[in-house]
Amino acid sequence: MFVFLSMTRKERYEGVIAFFSKHQPDAATELEYASPYQLLVAVILSAQCTDKRVNITTPAFFGRFPNPETLSKATLEEVYELIKSISFPNNKAKHLVAMARMLVHEFNGEIPSSDEELQRLPGVGRKTANVIASCIFNQPRMAVDTHVFRVSARLGLTRGAKNPYQTEMQLIKHIPENKISLAHHWLILHGRYVCVARKPKCEICKIRQYCKYYDSILKQVT
Repeated sequence: MFVFLSMTRKERYEGVIAFFSKHQPDAATELEYASPYQLLVAVILSAQCTDKRVNITTPAFFGRFPNPETLSKATLEEVYELIKSISFPNNKAKHLVAMARMLVHEFNGEIPSSDEELQRLPGVGRKTANVIASCIFNQPRMAVDTHVFRVSARLGLTRGAKNPYQTEMQLIKHIPENKISLAHHWLILHGRYVCVARKPKCEICKIRQYCKYYDSILKQVT
């Protein structure tokens, strides 16, 4: 016999945060990088592409273009040849070269820290800017990708969010500021390996007792 207990959203947040704080206290991006420039390139390349594929591609890219200065002088054809196995290589080649030229000409080759300046860079939207601000500058930013959007809704951490911005606003409202950057990685990794899109692996999920989606499944079988 199943007994269903009413759980508030506050309790869901507390349970999820407590679990991951204990079991994944050092969660981080799976993109491989050695400098802010390299992370920016990797995040731009990762749009609608797996981190695994990006990590296979970037060593040769960084060997040829180790900094913004070298990339700013590249032709689109040169960049395309190095990233053609990545999704949307034509657009990303244009963004990368234009991004590097702006960094060199307007920011002395340094990655800016402000959200406004980051989003001026070609290929950088709100999500990418949040990743850079969080991972490089330790700012409390929540980058919302498809994993974060899906997992936070299934868990019941967000309600009625129709787009990444609404998801971001709900999450940062309820997550302690010092946990926001970590929570970004928690939700991504959970969505990548457990709470997958088509068939979530509820049977191995360690936070299912806090999950609104899992609760609904249990109710359907009783």
